[in-house]
Amino acid sequence: MSGVPVYLETFGCQMNELDSELVRGQLMRLGYAFVDDPDQAQVVLFNTCSVREHAESKAYSRIGIVGKRKAQGEQVLLGVLGCMAERDGLDMLRRYPQVDVLCGPGELDRLPALLDAARRSEAASQVERVALAGNRTRRSAVLSAVQDDLETLDLSRAFDPDAEGRRKHSAQVRITRGCNKFCTYCVVPYTRGAEVHRPPDHVIEECKRLADAGAIEITLLGQTVNHYRYEHGMAVTVGGREAPQIGPGLAAFRSEIPAGKRVTTFARLLQRIHDEVPAIQRLRFVTSYPRDFGRDILEVMRDCPRICRYLHAPAQSGSDRILGLMNRGYTRAEYEAFVQGVFEVLPDATLAGDIIVGFPGETDADFEATCDLVRTLPFKNNFIFKYSPRPGTIAIDRFTDDVPDEVKRLRNNQLLALQTHTSERVHAAWVGRTVPVLVEECYAPSTAPSRTAGGVELRWESREAAPARKALRGRTPGDLIVAMDAPAGTAPESLIGHIVHAHITNASALLLHGACVPEAVAAR
Repeated sequence: MSGVPVYLETFGCQMNELDSELVRGQLMRLGYAFVDDPDQAQVVLFNTCSVREHAESKAYSRIGIVGKRKAQGEQVLLGVLGCMAERDGLDMLRRYPQVDVLCGPGELDRLPALLDAARRSEAASQVERVALAGNRTRRSAVLSAVQDDLETLDLSRAFDPDAEGRRKHSAQVRITRGCNKFCTYCVVPYTRGAEVHRPPDHVIEECKRLADAGAIEITLLGQTVNHYRYEHGMAVTVGGREAPQIGPGLAAFRSEIPAGKRVTTFARLLQRIHDEVPAIQRLRFVTSYPRDFGRDILEVMRDCPRICRYLHAPAQSGSDRILGLMNRGYTRAEYEAFVQGVFEVLPDATLAGDIIVGFPGETDADFEATCDLVRTLPFKNNFIFKYSPRPGTIAIDRFTDDVPDEVKRLRNNQLLALQTHTSERVHAAWVGRTVPVLVEECYAPSTAPSRTAGGVELRWESREAAPARKALRGRTPGDLIVAMDAPAGTAPESLIGHIVHAHITNASALLLHGACVPEAVAAR
């Protein structure tokens, strides 16, 4: 496969971004060459997401474009990876005959063999070109956890801090795969399978390798990271090493660990990574489930200075009735108690989340309850989405999508405006403070006034039209974006991937603005 040009495009969440990184490293080791222009590729791969309608629509559009190229006689191999492939299954091949390869998120280790079969013969069978988990029972998923070749894929990843387009300092590490929550609007438990937790020693080994390769910031990933729980001493091992294991039921998080049982909880995993991988200057994690977020996790975050005091914990709604229909497993009062506990232990923490508006049956009163939640709690930001029925979810079969689209749009815009005011308030509290900033990029600011809408800065001017002066942009440990000038006499580009300190002078809903403190520039 030496030199075969491949184009890989990713849709959706951080999980997909990590999957794409693993696929890229896997194929590069086999001699494939990645290109930025799909028209120059002989192999086009789309790593898809089923959670949001917008991401799915974009993926189908791209599939159609490649289909036109193939209809015109171009020799291009098209592969669809990820959740759409798993959810649609063989029906996708029927509806989109231009697709040559299907590979679900739980089968990515098999992708090279699929591509090889498809490239060798146009007559390759479906068996040779399709790798999907299928409708396996939870029981079979449990048994297959110990035969998890994806674990090898994680451990064999390649991290190149100088790769084109990469944030030179940041890497992601998966600690769990799959989900056991079954929220009615979500297809993830069906496309990614049962919750499987990686052995803690494997996670730490991967973090050490990434640190050795130049990463100074690591984000731990999981659909529900705080439900990470690994019980040691289980009978099943692979090659003498502990194997991935299925996650326990929810009751395990609501009772004490029995005496004599050796368990690595999420709090313990955080502590171990912090202590055993000191080269990692920032340790983050997403996404947190509001219920069962133990105080032990908060205390570890408090006592370990390199763990970022930032929580992404989706509320999804402020209405108990809608939370019940969503099967979220908590009430508004329980969510508020979770947030109160966070700020009792971590007064300088920051909070972000997700909210769905227009869920089936949402009344004006339900929506107002969500608005009140956003007014009341100090969210630095919320990702706000209009509900759309997703194939394969419980909600699409159980509930009628009865909120008109124009009402969804109105509520979406109203909540965005309300979140803007909350974000402004949260950001303003940081004015006058000096904060560490991990520099991510240089940009050329405009000398013209910033364009705003409702107090939200929309964008900087394009780099091509900007003056020669360059400024810095980066993030605080609390995931707040900071824009600032570089210290006098310092090349801005030289600070990318370094931690500097900025004195915050003013703020908007999206940004903190500050002045870099020269004597506080920290070496990598």
